[in-house]
Amino acid sequence: MRESTRERVRERGRTRARQHDREREREREREHARENKHERERENEHERQKNTSKRERKHEREENTSEIEREKT
Repeated sequence: MRESTRERVRERGRTRARQHDREREREREREHARENKHERERENEHERQKNTSKRERKHEREENTSEIEREKT
């Protein structure tokens, strides 16, 4: 095999390796994006639960206050 042919074969192999590296990097980025999305969803759900609890407690306080007012009259 001539030197130029060997060099072309080597370069083709390096090109393929770089392409595989880029594909692996893109897959890692997609995986991180999925993990971040799930983390945001968990945080949002936690906030919704917290806000629901706050609303429920506020509603209970209002009910108790109005009940006390009724008892006074």
